[in-house]
Amino acid sequence: MVKSLQDTTTLHNGVKMPWLGLGVFKVQDGQEAVDSVKAAIKNGYRSIDTAAIYKNEEGVGQGIQEAGVAREELFVTSKLWNSDQGYESTLAAYETSLKKLGLDYLDLYLIHWPVPAQGKFKESWKAMEKLYKDGKVRAIGVSNFKEHHIDELLKDAEVKPMVNQVEFHPNFAQKELRAYCKQHGIQLEAWSPLKQGELLDNPTLKEIGEKYGKSPAQVIIRWDLQSEVVTIPKSIKEHRIIDNANVFDFELTAEDMAAIDALDTNQRAFADPDEFNKI
Repeated sequence: MVKSLQDTTTLHNGVKMPWLGLGVFKVQDGQEAVDSVKAAIKNGYRSIDTAAIYKNEEGVGQGIQEAGVAREELFVTSKLWNSDQGYESTLAAYETSLKKLGLDYLDLYLIHWPVPAQGKFKESWKAMEKLYKDGKVRAIGVSNFKEHHIDELLKDAEVKPMVNQVEFHPNFAQKELRAYCKQHGIQLEAWSPLKQGELLDNPTLKEIGEKYGKSPAQVIIRWDLQSEVVTIPKSIKEHRIIDNANVFDFELTAEDMAAIDALDTNQRAFADPDEFNKI
C-alpha cells in the first residue's frame, strides 16, 4: 500500500519511481514553471514529468535547481517529440532536453507518441537503448503506446520499456492495456488523471469523497494508486499541489473501487495514438 509521497514502485530494471509526481503539461515556461516545480518539491514531491513539446524544460530545470534538493533524490522525466524521431535525431534531442533542464542525466526518457511514419519509433527505441546502456538515463519507456505498438517494438528490442504513460482516468481505465503491461512487467503511468478537471463534478466521485472528507480529485488520485498506476496530476497552484498529495490518510474500499471502475465508458477524451501524427 502506498503510504507517502516518497513511496516508490520498482521498475523491472530495479530503478525506483515515485507513485505520485507533478505533471507540467500546459505550464508556461519561465516563472510559472519555476514556481510550480519549487512548490511541489518543497511540499515533498520527488517526481517531475515534462516533455520537449511542453516547451518548459528550462523553467522546470530552474525550479529543480532553486528547490535545493539533492539531484539523486529526484526523479525527472522528459519525452522525445515526434519530429525528433529516428536514431541520430533521438540522441540529439536527448542532449537538447538535458541541456535545457540543466541536468547531467534523466531518470526516465519516453517516446512521446508511436508515430507510424516508416516505423520510426523502432529506430528511436534503438537510440533510447543506447542512452540507457551508456548510463545517460536510468530508465526508458514509451507514452501513448497501444498493445500492438509494444508488440512491434518488442520484436527487435534488446531492452523492454520500463514504463508506458497513457491517457488514464475513471472514464477511460484501459483495462486490457493495464493487464497487458502488467503481464510484460511494464509500469503503467497516467497522464491527465483528472481528465483536465472534467471529472471533478462527477456525483459518484463527490459522494465517495464526502465519506472521507476528500475532494473528487483526491478520490481519483487515490484510485490511481490503489489501481497500481503511477500518476502525475498537474497544477500551478501551491494549495492544489498540496491537496493532490493529501491522499495517504485514507483508503478506498473494494466497493468504492468498484463504483469508480464502473465509470469507465472506454471513451478517450484525447487523441487516439493510431491517428495522432502531429509533427
